[in-house]
Amino acid sequence: WLNLARGAQGIGGAAMFSTSLALLGTAFQGRERGVAFGVWGAVTGLAVAIGPVVGGALTTGLSWRWIFLVNVPIGVVALVLCVLRVDESRQRGARRPDLLGALAFSGALAALVYALIKGNSKGWGSTEILGCLIGAGALMIAFLIIEIVKRDNAMFDLGLFRKPTFTGGSIAAFSLSAGQFALLLYLTLYMQDILGYSALQTGLRFLLLSGGILLTSTLAGRLTTHVPIRFLIAPGLLLVGIGLLLNRGLTVSSGWTHLIPGFIIGGAGVGLINPPLASTAIGVVAPDRAGMASGINSTFRQIGIATGIAGLGSIFSHTVRTRIISTLSGTPHVSGQAAHRLAEGVAQGGGAKAGLLALPAQARPAAAHAVRASFVAGLNEIFLIGAILSLVAAGLTLVLIRSRDFEASAARGPSTSSPEPAPPATEPTPAAPEPAPAGPA
Repeated sequence: WLNLARGAQGIGGAAMFSTSLALLGTAFQGRERGVAFGVWGAVTGLAVAIGPVVGGALTTGLSWRWIFLVNVPIGVVALVLCVLRVDESRQRGARRPDLLGALAFSGALAALVYALIKGNSKGWGSTEILGCLIGAGALMIAFLIIEIVKRDNAMFDLGLFRKPTFTGGSIAAFSLSAGQFALLLYLTLYMQDILGYSALQTGLRFLLLSGGILLTSTLAGRLTTHVPIRFLIAPGLLLVGIGLLLNRGLTVSSGWTHLIPGFIIGGAGVGLINPPLASTAIGVVAPDRAGMASGINSTFRQIGIATGIAGLGSIFSHTVRTRIISTLSGTPHVSGQAAHRLAEGVAQGGGAKAGLLALPAQARPAAAHAVRASFVAGLNEIFLIGAILSLVAAGLTLVLIRSRDFEASAARGPSTSSPEPAPPATEPTPAAPEPAPAGPA
């Protein structure tokens, strides 16, 4: 039931996220568009900063269920504001949604993520995993065929990738989510299961990361009117990569303070990326396609988070499992079965407590040391992979994102007169949404 409810929340979040970008893109032009995206990025950064702290306090002081309940009044206020203040945006002659494309794409992604998550436990050569991988490939081919056939009414206009800037923005969206945000899950497990912090204490420590996002996002939004966007996104990804490299080097004796430099630098990098990436998503298309463009960009963010958590998790689990088993091999009072059980519990994110308590008291110190050493080894490995992904993406975006690809309506740079926000149109104005993201909760 919880998973189904979270799925429903995901559908609502997807609609809101991509629609918000489309609305901003049509309501603001020139210099004010950059400021609007800066505010949008700052609010996103503020949410990322507040979320772990408030969520940690609610989880520690009351119950994890309150992280959902607290959002009900916020949702009611947001609903009222939308009804009263947000102008409708319609597209004349709009056709039915591309349901076939949506089903094929979602099915392909679901099968791929399932295979990545279950590959280690079920065996990469098993019928089930091979079937999922083959099915994901077949559904993706079917999706591409559907989009080509339904070209005039496609969910995912493949022609947009002819613009290098759009491709660069999609790469940046994917890499940021897969290289930085996907790792937050494993950092949370490290702080709570290995270092022993409560949910609130963990959330407070994440403020160094989210505070960096908040500080640089508003600045980045203002700079989009003066600086070529590639000189914001590429350096931002570079900082994210450097931050992840600084996070590496954890040892058994490391404390959370080892992560401080990486948190600060990585957070500053994320803040530099978010506002210009938002304007890149919709700036290369005409206003009536802003919803599709922002939806595609948001989808790449979500694919990054989903495949990042699954793929990095598979590598992390394999490293942790094999190291615990090999380290405890031959240890007195620890049977092979007990070592496997302990390794499985830690690798699957269930923590080490139950596995350690099942061991004789004299074996627990050695087992606890093996767990901690294996966990930090797994973290160091996925930090390196995330850093490489971010650094490669930095180079690609520097080359691909070009100012000349932006539509005239999204032109950046100071104008002779300060433009006013676009007034409500007397006739329906185009813009439509589409799916997408989520940040760390």
